[in-house]
Amino acid sequence: MAAIGLMPTFASATAVGNDNSVGSATSFQRPNIIFIMCDDMGYGDLGCYGQQRIETPNLDRMAQQGMRFTQAYAGSPVSAPSRASFMTGQHTGHTHVRGNREYWRSALRPNAFGSNSDYILIGQEPYLNTHKIIPELMKQAGYTTGMFGKWAGGYYNMEYPNVYKLDANGNTDTSQSQVSSSASLPNVRGVDCYYGYICQFQAHTYYPNFLNRYDPEKYGDKHVVVDTLKQNILHKDVASGHKDYENREQYASDLIHRYALDWIDRQTANQPFMGIFTYTLPHAELWQPNDSLVAKYIDRFQGQDSPYGGNFGSWYYRNYSRHAQFAAMVSRLDAQVGEIFDKLKEKGLDENTLVIFTSDNGPHEEGGADPAWFNHDGMLKGTKRSTHEGGIRVPFIAKGPGVPAGSVNDHLLAFYDIMPTLMDYAGLDGAQYSKMASSEQQCYDGISFNATLTGNDSIQQKHDFLYWEFHETNMMALRMGDWKLVVKSGIPSLYNLATDIHEDHDLASQHPDIVTKMVDIICKEHTDSPLFKITLPK
Repeated sequence: MAAIGLMPTFASATAVGNDNSVGSATSFQRPNIIFIMCDDMGYGDLGCYGQQRIETPNLDRMAQQGMRFTQAYAGSPVSAPSRASFMTGQHTGHTHVRGNREYWRSALRPNAFGSNSDYILIGQEPYLNTHKIIPELMKQAGYTTGMFGKWAGGYYNMEYPNVYKLDANGNTDTSQSQVSSSASLPNVRGVDCYYGYICQFQAHTYYPNFLNRYDPEKYGDKHVVVDTLKQNILHKDVASGHKDYENREQYASDLIHRYALDWIDRQTANQPFMGIFTYTLPHAELWQPNDSLVAKYIDRFQGQDSPYGGNFGSWYYRNYSRHAQFAAMVSRLDAQVGEIFDKLKEKGLDENTLVIFTSDNGPHEEGGADPAWFNHDGMLKGTKRSTHEGGIRVPFIAKGPGVPAGSVNDHLLAFYDIMPTLMDYAGLDGAQYSKMASSEQQCYDGISFNATLTGNDSIQQKHDFLYWEFHETNMMALRMGDWKLVVKSGIPSLYNLATDIHEDHDLASQHPDIVTKMVDIICKEHTDSPLFKITLPK
């Protein structure tokens, strides 16, 4: 458990001011925040979480110098709803986006980029405009905001980049997607600077035809624009399966990371900032620059590796050493995290910046990935798309002012807790965006874990339960203390995580009273969604 009694200390201040309302002036310098959410990294993929085959020295050092959480949970077992849970402070029984609903499938245009076909309409189901998300709240509080990587909270139409159709409630009118962009894009949702993939489907390839940008400060952008990757489009795209794809050189992971570093370089000590770095590593495809990092793992795994033949319809390119590719991607991400810390130190911002690292869900098995080989101890059951522990329990590390160094904490938290936590940490009023202030008009499910984060476990409020649902696999889950109820197609199974972390022994028949109590909670927490149907337990 974390040490007791530490309080955050910020530049020019020793305590949080009395006026904690959003947007209020205070007498101290608010802390900067960088939230790094990587893509499809499993709980055991880092050295500090027990990984033995992949080197992650920077993240291991971050854990040694900060707090490592052992029971942190994503918002969902897949990308878009997990990110929505983070952004909105809601669990997936309440938040609007509960799945990877796409808006690109009918909009393929031939020869859109050089000789390459691509989708003119891209993106996912939009966040509700009538519910504030984290960058809006931080911007309202006076923070400069940047986001780099996946957006996954709305769609973009290249033919109508600055046209937003709204319904009667003031939200994006998705029926008008063919003639408009979503009003839930970074430029209209509190983000001052953005670079990355508006569409998470396009993030399946690391050598795309284009990325998206919104940067009024540097380029005078009035709305989200297309940044064509001019060297890439000289060569065949990944969907072709043609070997010429290997001649593409503009690697999106590096481009997004460099843009994020450049944005940090623009920040100053007298203006608080929040960066949301939704990096795409180590998501498939398992393809990257053929450099010394890849060569190291090819050599290390010699005789233990195997090729992957490719799935070009899903934009997963073939590779010849799938284990080496995945390991190199994790180590490449680790190096990027190290460069973020180096840049903060170079700018003199490291002493007043909270950095959090996590993953959007559990490990994937796509594009040739083999999580069982890397996590050979098999501690957690399930992978991405499962509400068993392996699909939703994620690495979560925090380092910054007030965070006890070298601490390991077993506090139960989920992504919907992050909104009130960051607000409290910044000296704002997180309670008004937490479960305590939730109403039918504005629903919130999170509880701030700022007390735990800053070493005050003795006063930390705890959840009675944590909740998940995912329509695509028709699964739900509820954690209540050590009890875990997993529902598959309406059938509940009960596990005691204290003695059965792998969820092997269904105790439902032995504890019908506990099952009844947990089923009642699920039925109360779930609100029906016409877009994301699920079978409730009986």
